[in-house]
Amino acid sequence: MRHHGIRAITARRFRLCTTDSRHDLPIAPNRLRQKFAAERPNQVWLADVPYVPTGQGWLYLAVVLDLFTRKIVGWAMRDHLRAELTIAALTMAIQRQKPPPCLIHHSDSQRINASFRAA
Repeated sequence: MRHHGIRAITARRFRLCTTDSRHDLPIAPNRLRQKFAAERPNQVWLADVPYVPTGQGWLYLAVVLDLFTRKIVGWAMRDHLRAELTIAALTMAIQRQKPPPCLIHHSDSQRINASFRAA
């Protein structure tokens, strides 16, 4: 191949970067302190946004999970990672579960936390 000036075309390495820790936004205190246990339903909710590669691009899935029951209480899917996605998942969870005011909502994602502050 070198003799004929032919070389392989290599795909550019994909690097997904979603967390931007360089911001001046307030950071909520960590009320769970790594104690991932709940005594009753609707006491602690966890949130995450996994990405699913599809033939048409990335699918973003926002999920809200009840820590006690380990069941998904709210979710939303979009082709983008804007605040609307995480707000839709949280709205679904609130409407379906009607949690008490003492609910703890935990996410380690800066995007999710910023989205909920914006709502």
